[in-house]
Amino acid sequence: MKLKVTQMKSSIGNKHMHRETLRSLGLKRIGDSVVKEDRPEFRGMVRTVRHLVTVEEVD
Repeated sequence: MKLKVTQMKSSIGNKHMHRETLRSLGLKRIGDSVVKEDRPEFRGMVRTVRHLVTVEEVD
């Protein structure tokens, strides 16, 4: 199982750690998408920035 994470909102005006988490996920701008393994580390990162991204499960 994999997760497709898409950035939907800007990181401007958010906490520094939220911006860094988006960078760590590989997201740079609105509309960017990345596919990551469904692992606890990535779930935690997505939970941190859940107000900025959307998540879909991909097989």
